[in-house]
Amino acid sequence: MYRAPQTDDAIAELDDRNQQIVAAAYDLLDEEGLEGLTIRAVLQRTGLARRALYDRFAGKDDLVLAVFAHTLRRAAEQFGEQVRDLPDPLARLHHIVTAIVIGRAAIDGDWQGGQRRSAALSREHLRLAEARPVELQKAVSPLIDLIATILSEGMAEGQVRAGPPSWMALLVYNLVSTTVHSQLLAEETAIPDRQRRSELAVEIWEFCRRAIAA
Repeated sequence: MYRAPQTDDAIAELDDRNQQIVAAAYDLLDEEGLEGLTIRAVLQRTGLARRALYDRFAGKDDLVLAVFAHTLRRAAEQFGEQVRDLPDPLARLHHIVTAIVIGRAAIDGDWQGGQRRSAALSREHLRLAEARPVELQKAVSPLIDLIATILSEGMAEGQVRAGPPSWMALLVYNLVSTTVHSQLLAEETAIPDRQRRSELAVEIWEFCRRAIAA
């Protein structure tokens, strides 16, 4: 039977001050988008001295990478729990792909919450993929590792074609995330289209399923 990965909660891994800084970054991204996430704003929000922040993060890029690391670690943990009792690897992967496309609404039904943050992180994901590819890859690795584990189990059960699970997981993640980034940016100044997002989830899953099926 599938077991969710045994990872610590991302926030629990941070000391109190790091937790305070990352939480402030989340709030600023929710409230004002990327333009609101500045070192000065974080310092004002947390009440920390500039040196205290720079002791932990060399600059804004490192702070954004920390937000990514927390977000993707938490997502991997949540998805791992959600798919624990699903019947087979393809069903588990289907759930994860769909949840990534639907986004926050897949968890709490909120179709508008976090729109600014999601769009801002989409822009930063695309930028950091060029500017800080190694660090970004490390930040997103918990979710890719989860997908790779499920693909490996699918191969063992004859549902997924043979191949390197980690590479195939990266291809799946890149396809899904790039498409979602484009959709989020298109929705940045509009109310998300539930029907279109649901249709997109179906289309992306069918593409992934055909690519990995045995």
